[in-house]
Amino acid sequence: MRILHLTPGTGNFHCGSCLRDHALIKALRVRGHDALMAPLYLPLVTDREFGSQELPVQIGGISLFLQQKFTWFHKLPRFFHKWINKPDFLRRASKRMGMTSAKVLGEMTLGALLGTDGRQWGEWQKLIAWIRTQGKFDVISFSNSLLTGLAPTLEKELGVPIVCSMQGEDSFLDTLPEPYRTQCWEAMQRNARSIRYFIAPSRFYADLMRERLHASAAQMKVLPNGIDTTAFTTSSPDPNWPTIGYFARMIHGKGLTTLVDAFIDLAKRGTVPRVKLRIGGAKTPVDEKCVAGLQSKIKAAGLTNRVEWHPNVSFKDKVHFFHDLTVFSVPATYGEAFGLYVIEAVSSGVPVVQPDHGAFPELIAATEGGVLCKPDDAKALADTLEALLNDDEQREKLSKNGISRVRQEFSATRMAERFEALLQEAVAATQAEH
Repeated sequence: MRILHLTPGTGNFHCGSCLRDHALIKALRVRGHDALMAPLYLPLVTDREFGSQELPVQIGGISLFLQQKFTWFHKLPRFFHKWINKPDFLRRASKRMGMTSAKVLGEMTLGALLGTDGRQWGEWQKLIAWIRTQGKFDVISFSNSLLTGLAPTLEKELGVPIVCSMQGEDSFLDTLPEPYRTQCWEAMQRNARSIRYFIAPSRFYADLMRERLHASAAQMKVLPNGIDTTAFTTSSPDPNWPTIGYFARMIHGKGLTTLVDAFIDLAKRGTVPRVKLRIGGAKTPVDEKCVAGLQSKIKAAGLTNRVEWHPNVSFKDKVHFFHDLTVFSVPATYGEAFGLYVIEAVSSGVPVVQPDHGAFPELIAATEGGVLCKPDDAKALADTLEALLNDDEQREKLSKNGISRVRQEFSATRMAERFEALLQEAVAATQAEH
């Protein structure tokens, strides 16, 4: 099967969607499919070198920004577009993306979702022209639903099914200012009519997005994300220094504030001697204020020497990060669509403590590698962490169960098998209609 997967890059930090896409395409290739992954906006940041088949950025974020401002921009000479889409240039620009105003972010998001009616269409047409030069594809896959502005035109002009993964777009769209928030959701609802299947990573998110997109039940499919489970080693923490781990973007929304408060509470209790906290994951310039505030809070509690910070680490360092943990928690404040970090921790044999909302109950039930606690409650989190850190037998049970279940159900190979079956179903349904 010939597959084109369109995915936005981040330019300078890892994100769950990029890692999932990388693992998926790699596994599909192993299964014999001709799968191309075309980066959009910014270069991809993946755990490893992607290999000779990685494509350059097809539509750069700077070009789209300028096209949104100046509708004649796409008519400028080709050499100019080539220059501003150079990977190094885009990576440097990505470091300033946190400075984008909410209004501009709303304009850009809506511009992409409006498709032919948006000011960015002059640039998006170049992507469609490039797709035509690549020969016939059996199916086109979108990494997320913010790309659905392309769907009506691609469906009409290419006549192939379009499938669209969903990776937590609602939490982004709901932070946009009005009128952009409402207009973006309305545009996505229109675009949804051109999507054969939406692929949600959890039943929770499938149900939520079905309602918000006004999609049919037949359009919604559930396919859990997966990882390369062979890449992670089994944890072996120092029993003299019980360590709580956090690995996600360093922001309040991911629950970092809740975890820091819980850690300070737990350390003051003295029931888990020498307890430490290791914080890792993506940190962008816009996150500096949040991190600085938490560091000040930790310092005031006299615990600076028990907290480690590991921002923007390499894949090798991430594996080592999990290897040294006793327990793990990312107590996100909103309903996560999935939470790839949970699978990475459980794959490493680290028991997890997650809030009882979003996709986490599904993940805990499926992996048997952790426990749930009351959401947005630092004391409840501290209580749960305390109980788990003081129960060696329970941690050992969760570790063994989790490693086994993740290898069975959440490997990149298993994800690719399920994805392949959905693509075959999409192609067959499209052919039956014609």
